[in-house]
Amino acid sequence: MGVLAEATETALIVPVPAAEAVVGPYRAILDDSAPLGVPAHVTVLSPFLPPERVTEQVLGDLRACLTAVPSFGCVFARVAWFGTQVVWLAPEPDAPFRALTGSVWHRFPECPPYGGAYPDAIPHLTVGTAHRAEPAAMRRAAVEVRARLPIRALVDRVRLIAGTGAPGSWGTVAEFALPSA
Repeated sequence: MGVLAEATETALIVPVPAAEAVVGPYRAILDDSAPLGVPAHVTVLSPFLPPERVTEQVLGDLRACLTAVPSFGCVFARVAWFGTQVVWLAPEPDAPFRALTGSVWHRFPECPPYGGAYPDAIPHLTVGTAHRAEPAAMRRAAVEVRARLPIRALVDRVRLIAGTGAPGSWGTVAEFALPSA
């Protein structure tokens, strides 16, 4: 668990490699997490436990609760916005993503999605945020990405990642395969 040694935070994500060709160039410029080394993804739970609390027992508990959701296919066919602050892709269906979040949160109730900041943790794949980009750049990205949809993806794993605020610092701690459907 070498990546944990220097990490200041952890998160659980569903990597979406099928989306990289479409959103990767935009995320590199518009999304806070891309320069840190975080791939295109849908967040399962962030923040997760502090790095020093991630033990073999925690990894076993994660493995056990993630087996509650079988692998599934999804389609990203719609660009959406959280106000004017975040442009994102909507996964359809989103219920399996919600089930993953619910399963982990049930086992680790001290880790509410997004620190409890939002009443409903909407599954999404971030393309860009106002923290990093001007509104015009985000609107342009939304139009250009929309023209390249849909993106079809197989969701068959969840990753525990860890890192700091430094560029390129995030990496995989563990990967959990979802059971076959």
